[in-house]
Amino acid sequence: MLPRLNFSMCAYLVTVLICLSSKLTSSQLIINVKNQGGDVVQENISANVTDDTVTLEFQRSDGTLVTQLIDFRNEVQVIKALILGEEERGQSQYQVVCFLFHFPKDSFISSDAMSKLRQKNPSAIRIPEQDLVRDNYTMDYHVSLQHSGVFSPHIADLCAEAKESTYVRHEDLTFWSINQGIPVTTFLKALIKLPRTKYRSTKKDVEDKPKANVETCTGSKVMWSPCYCHLEICIGWYPCSLKYCKGKGQTKNSYVTYRCGIKTCRKCHLFTYYVEEKEQCMWDE
Repeated sequence: MLPRLNFSMCAYLVTVLICLSSKLTSSQLIINVKNQGGDVVQENISANVTDDTVTLEFQRSDGTLVTQLIDFRNEVQVIKALILGEEERGQSQYQVVCFLFHFPKDSFISSDAMSKLRQKNPSAIRIPEQDLVRDNYTMDYHVSLQHSGVFSPHIADLCAEAKESTYVRHEDLTFWSINQGIPVTTFLKALIKLPRTKYRSTKKDVEDKPKANVETCTGSKVMWSPCYCHLEICIGWYPCSLKYCKGKGQTKNSYVTYRCGIKTCRKCHLFTYYVEEKEQCMWDE
């Protein structure tokens, strides 16, 4: 069951919003982004060159607080969502979920380049130059935060409120194992395998997953039964690569290449993940 909101929890949520606002005043970049619905969302993007990380935060129009952490050193991306209950359904609840997945280093500008960006017009409304194809993720495991350092040292703090709802895919475990020279079994010690969904039926899935089948929350009619939930998180604007221009060199016919700006992108992620009861996924209908 999700925690019921009481005075202290309400105070917590207010504190989260205040902290987010305070970070927005001191962050390196504050970006006003127009989403596809026409609403303007304010993003806070900051870089930590020492840790080699970039953090992006914003609040969706439905109240969901989204944090994206990119750990370049370990090629790990974490997307955290704090989802408020739906008042019209009588839900006095909130929940926090975290998703871990592989992050290609060349799909976001480096933390060093990010730290050097400056805004000429902070009040401008930004629209990304390119809308990238949505990525779909079916999460295979729960992550034990106590052992999450094997993936990234930043997960335990970022996802502290998602002890039972931090997820990862087997596909990414295989990549990190090969890339970092760490046996897959080392990662598996930090994980709990999830039941298999009814719509996943390849031979590999049957061999790797428990035999129990779980419906999607969309098709489930029982409010208190487990199901697989869908949650889409879109990052409306971020610097996905650097731009390079050519200039005249020292000699007549020579040219030099120099960095002359950034390319900006929009990216959506659709996560499919296990929940203990459909009440934790009421939007997926």
